[in-house]
Amino acid sequence: MNNKESFTPQAKSGKVSWGLLLVLCGAIFLEGIDVSMINVTLPSIRTELGMSTGALSWVVSAYVLGYGGFMLLGGRAADLLGRRRMFLAWLFVFLVFSGLGGFATEGWMLIIARFVTGVAAAFMTPAGLSIITTSFPEGPQRNKALLVYAGTAAAGFSLGLVVGGLLTSVDWRWVFFAPVILAAVILVSAYALIPRTARPERSMHGFDFGGAISVTGAMLLLVSAVVNAPDAAWEVTVGTLALGLAFLAAFVAIERRSAAPLMRLGLLRSGALVRANLGAVLLAGSFFGFQFIAVLYLQELRGWSAFETGLALLAVGVDAILAPTLTPRLVSRFGNVRVILGGLALAAVAYALFLPVSLDWSYAAMFPTMILTGIAFALTYGPLTIAATDGIAEEEQGLASGLVSTSIQFGAALGLSAVTAVSIIATGSDESPQAALEGYRTALLVPVAAAVLGAAITAIGLRKRDGSRAANKATGVHSG
Repeated sequence: MNNKESFTPQAKSGKVSWGLLLVLCGAIFLEGIDVSMINVTLPSIRTELGMSTGALSWVVSAYVLGYGGFMLLGGRAADLLGRRRMFLAWLFVFLVFSGLGGFATEGWMLIIARFVTGVAAAFMTPAGLSIITTSFPEGPQRNKALLVYAGTAAAGFSLGLVVGGLLTSVDWRWVFFAPVILAAVILVSAYALIPRTARPERSMHGFDFGGAISVTGAMLLLVSAVVNAPDAAWEVTVGTLALGLAFLAAFVAIERRSAAPLMRLGLLRSGALVRANLGAVLLAGSFFGFQFIAVLYLQELRGWSAFETGLALLAVGVDAILAPTLTPRLVSRFGNVRVILGGLALAAVAYALFLPVSLDWSYAAMFPTMILTGIAFALTYGPLTIAATDGIAEEEQGLASGLVSTSIQFGAALGLSAVTAVSIIATGSDESPQAALEGYRTALLVPVAAAVLGAAITAIGLRKRDGSRAANKATGVHSG
């Protein structure tokens, strides 16, 4: 029996295979809805727990730190310690600490609960994604599975804005209790449907602890510097970045000498993988940056409620329908890279259309941006996930999954930090609505620029691929 942890759908019934995908989609839906529901309940949390604005921001930042800081370690742990084992164990931790957050009576209790929940997601998410990439054969079947998975993640985030508004109108604590119910159902189903497999070849004695400590420290410091940049003194931000880069340099040095490295550095020699991860950073940065500005505009300048804001952004959720239906056809017809390029270009157009926003804009004027953003996300998120894991050896699928998930989290933190900083600088000390509007307009240039840069990087990959094909064709003609 092969010791590698794998599962081939052809060896099982189609019902079991797609049942497995349903469970894993349920987990990523849970993660998406959990993140977005928190965003709309923050004012209610501040009122009841008496948290300052700075402390309140840590309810979100703590999750991002835990998620982004431990993602690479989580991905490699899935490869080394078992994907099923890591998925089930950390799903249970996610369930427990999400529920504990609902019982918090002090701000620090909630912040700790969110940090641990983020760590749990950092181990659970790459394990689930790598189960998909090792369970479905590379090609159309895996691509379809990944696009369904990506669409489900986006649906969770979009619907979470509306569900969070509804639950908050009852009691903000239900934003933490509701995911517990869903997580419990997924946990029971996962235990039954995710097949047991042979123990991975590598065990704890071959675990790269030096690499694990250095890369986790680097990720925590780098994400912390980005998340806190708008509020921290520049000396603190620069110092944190420098320390994070020092940890990263230590990680590279350790991996070069390690007999069993946490991350094989040769993996980064793949231009396609690097471009996919850069694309993921810029996609997430532009998407979350735009959404943050849109929420502030609607709630603070227009006075819309959390529920009304969620409904306004619901059009973005069209990606949940398009990702598993339209995107696979486009990928099959035009290729992965061209679809990604088209999606990022469309995203740039969508954000640019929001630049003329005014104090009395109608929803009809906002709708083109909302719907185009959803279409762009559908065309880009899933194909980027495919590109970041395509051609990677089975024993490194967890690592590749963790890497692209880290890129998305880091990109989200970077985008949020950038639009916040630009908005603060552009607004200055003027607290008038018009000044706030000008700040938002200036900050919207960040997602536009990020999407354009992402499209440019993707275009480089397309040009190289077309050039390689032309060279191979010429060689074939010559040799023939």
